[in-house]
Amino acid sequence: MSFLKRKKAESPPPPPTPMVEEVTGQQYALKLAYMARSSDGLRMGTDPAVFKMLPQIVEPLSDTPIEIIEPLPLEYSDATPAVERFNEMQQWVLARRDLGPIARHALYVLEMTDALDMTVDTFFSGLLHGETDTSGYPDYHAVVGGLASHFDELSGELIVRSVVGWGGKGQRGDTERIGQRLLSSLYQQVLASGYSLGTADHARITPAAGPSGGLACAHCGFESQSASAFYCPKCGMRMARGT
Repeated sequence: MSFLKRKKAESPPPPPTPMVEEVTGQQYALKLAYMARSSDGLRMGTDPAVFKMLPQIVEPLSDTPIEIIEPLPLEYSDATPAVERFNEMQQWVLARRDLGPIARHALYVLEMTDALDMTVDTFFSGLLHGETDTSGYPDYHAVVGGLASHFDELSGELIVRSVVGWGGKGQRGDTERIGQRLLSSLYQQVLASGYSLGTADHARITPAAGPSGGLACAHCGFESQSASAFYCPKCGMRMARGT
């Protein structure tokens, strides 16, 4: 009879799933470190031979031929190598598409660290120390750099600085020491050229806030933010004052 049959024992509920406090996983990281150094500015004589002499100063210290990088054209004045600013980065790629890998790497390092202002600077660039990879780009411990020049806005004198940079996916303890030595060597070579007139009060262009006051270069179109500028820092020509 059915009521005499044994009832099947109910299966116990499944044990509760233990809380996992730590999940085993893979960790990924990318650490990039870039360093740059710039010397004080040196005022140079007005002799036209001075500008032609600057690549010759860098050449003995460079392991590669010197590349002369002109300031950005007016239509690319907002260009930057920063990847988070996509439109400006596209301009930078277009403006620098004809440069070699060493010069592009040097610009990337020195512009990202604000050691160069390529809206006005002319840069004489080379690989000063280290090696390149199979694509021709400098390794993280390689030192790139050279001389950067622009014109003083008040006197029209040529201002020359020595600049070096290095970095990427890694660091080496002796790279900073080598970079400082190369920076000093470049600076001393400029002093020894015989064209130096002394140190500059302001080695970098520091635009004033506010409107430009109608100051524009009739030669290259550069617009100065300083109302007291008389010379274009980009090409050295006299600034045209608007009404």
